[in-house]
Amino acid sequence: MKKVFPLISERHQPARVVEQVKSDIRKYLKRERKKKFAEEFDYWDFDCRTGKSAAEAAPCHEKEIGKALDEGLAGNWTEIYIEILSKPAKRAKKE
Repeated sequence: MKKVFPLISERHQPARVVEQVKSDIRKYLKRERKKKFAEEFDYWDFDCRTGKSAAEAAPCHEKEIGKALDEGLAGNWTEIYIEILSKPAKRAKKE
């Protein structure tokens, strides 16, 4: 998913808009985790980037997306760019 989410709405408070975006992201991650992968892989890994725009987007962990949204709300951004790319991965075994 590569998407620019508006943080300003005529109908809703900015905090409610951020909650809606967080909900959409959680739904997307849940849907992606349900997909099947090849036998040699164990789980879905996500490459995430967030920022004011696609050019300014910085890599982050999937659990830090909410913090990035809160930062955008505190910084009075009009929109935020979020990129989440899924890829199958294999867990490293502990020795």
